[in-house]
Amino acid sequence: MGSPRTYGDACAAAHALDLVGERWALLVVRELLLGPKRFSDLRSGLPNAGPNRVSQRLRELEEAGIVRRRKLGPPARSWVYELTEWGQQLRPVLVQLGRWGRLSPFRDLDAGISVDALMLALQGDFASEASDGLSATYALVFGDDRVAARVADGDIDITRGEPTAPDATITTDTRTFAAVLTRRRRLEEAVRAGDVTVSGDLNAVERLLDSFPRPEAVETPPA
Repeated sequence: MGSPRTYGDACAAAHALDLVGERWALLVVRELLLGPKRFSDLRSGLPNAGPNRVSQRLRELEEAGIVRRRKLGPPARSWVYELTEWGQQLRPVLVQLGRWGRLSPFRDLDAGISVDALMLALQGDFASEASDGLSATYALVFGDDRVAARVADGDIDITRGEPTAPDATITTDTRTFAAVLTRRRRLEEAVRAGDVTVSGDLNAVERLLDSFPRPEAVETPPA
């Protein structure tokens, strides 16, 4: 590993933190869960991390066998970073960590959020019992970033790319979508304000939002 720091503990959890516990490491993994990215695209999802810090984390994750770097074939011919098979196994870890973090009374819900972080939240917040038999495909458009979300059989599948014949297309930005998802804004109000555009089956969009019940945050500790 590039960093000499270690807990020096035989506990597997301590060793896991030796590998991915450095600042920004797990967020680099988060940004790669939906597929490979160029360094510039990876950086755009981590605007508060300096390029040197991101490069360092990538080197360490490569050395650990969690991330690999490869060159795309023509016509792109660009270098990208992607998770290894072992790295992909961190997905449920990040989902569960997000579920735990959503109970915090200290989270800043108005802070920025990347597309990949938002999609991880969709995976973590989705409640099959609340989806009530929903079966639909959605195109989520965030600027140049396009994501396909498919709900069926009480589960949600999210992939980067444009779905064929979606039941509904939602065009917005991540902050607005997060606000609607967390019930801080009503969908109707966001549509009227022009911050969200919905084409296709509006009822399917409303049922999708109903599939994400909001958990109660834990109580703030007394001062």
